[in-house]
Amino acid sequence: LGDAVLELVVTDFLYKRFHDSDEGDMTSLRSALVNADTCSQVAQTLGANEFLLLSKGEAKDTGRARQYILANTLEAVIGAIYLDQGYEIAKNFILTHITPLTEEIIKGGAWIDSKSLLQEKVQEHVGITPVYKSARESGPDHDKHFVVRVYVGNEIYGEGEGKSKQDAEQEAARSALESKGWK
Repeated sequence: LGDAVLELVVTDFLYKRFHDSDEGDMTSLRSALVNADTCSQVAQTLGANEFLLLSKGEAKDTGRARQYILANTLEAVIGAIYLDQGYEIAKNFILTHITPLTEEIIKGGAWIDSKSLLQEKVQEHVGITPVYKSARESGPDHDKHFVVRVYVGNEIYGEGEGKSKQDAEQEAARSALESKGWK
């Protein structure tokens, strides 16, 4: 429920603020505002860690799993506010704590889906689809580190690192876009 309220409020906010923008750009920006990274950041800022009852294993975790716990916590809080206080109060909570991150996300480029952009550029210039392959994986299960390479044909276009394969793929795509001057 909280995720649906969050998406509705953020969509409404973006449509009103950037009504002349490209629909694809607004969709990407909305995704960046409601994703696990942003939601966990907001939950941490609000001090959600102090109120969570976690198992011993979860309490030790500081990686991706903790991020998802925090993101889900924020969504649950938004859902609870909506059920208890109504839409307007939930909307005000989101407009106070989440949408102010819009400028930071735009400046940091976090809203750009580098994989999609790279695929468009590669198909436009080369006529094939890029392929992502894992180069290395290290670390314990609760704190993995991935290195991924993106290939176009047999040529490595970029390499990226991250705490998840998806993050590493995005970094590899970003690296490829920069190396080709397509960004």
